[in-house]
Amino acid sequence: MDRDLEHKLRGLVDRDEIWSLLLRFARGLDRMDRELVRSCYWDDAIEDHFSFIGGPDAFLDWVFRYTVSTNTVQHHLLSNHLCELEGDNAHAETYFTFVASNIQPPHVLSMGRYVDHFHRRGGIWKIANRVTMVEKNFDLHQSVDDAVLRDERNTCGPLLPARRDRNDFSYQRPIVPRRPPAPK
Repeated sequence: MDRDLEHKLRGLVDRDEIWSLLLRFARGLDRMDRELVRSCYWDDAIEDHFSFIGGPDAFLDWVFRYTVSTNTVQHHLLSNHLCELEGDNAHAETYFTFVASNIQPPHVLSMGRYVDHFHRRGGIWKIANRVTMVEKNFDLHQSVDDAVLRDERNTCGPLLPARRDRNDFSYQRPIVPRRPPAPK
């Protein structure tokens, strides 16, 4: 294989590993899986998260305490992602949209960017430093009642309950879907 192609393939693999790390981070926050989120950071990392600045363990204490006291469900959605590789260092900007259904309205829609420095140590990429840039927050004062989601056209029975822990359906291996109802 020529050097140019090998360099391009290495870049593709590195970017894929970094993107997968970001997706694990988002999933871990939404499922409140501390171990999964923690695995995304080096021990000496600094998280600068608008009203919090500190190491990964203190960040997780802060964010999970806030989440439990404030909302019932949340989604971190990741989109635009630009990643510059420099050997064992990478610098990335990743856009996020955050939606939370709060215990008490208003609910929250937030948008911003993660500006990250990733470092590869022992062949593994993790967050070395992060600045979370919140660009806009919106209050959402109305949510659709869950009954609307369970309307009479739903002939499959109750919806699968979303969980905020490792009992969530997404952790099930192998995936076992519900069975279709018997014809009437």
